[in-house]
Amino acid sequence: MATDESKLYKAENLGSGTFIITKPKRKKTKLRQTELKNPRRGSRK
Repeated sequence: MATDESKLYKAENLGSGTFIITKPKRKKTKLRQTELKNPRRGSRK
């Protein structure tokens, strides 16, 4: 697995409580699982 530093979790402090937070994107399989477990609100009863 190639660990690219730009895709890892990183929090950058800009001072006075301001942060830039970068985190890796969700993988396709994980996205699918969450969509299956949590059906969209208002779709059908």
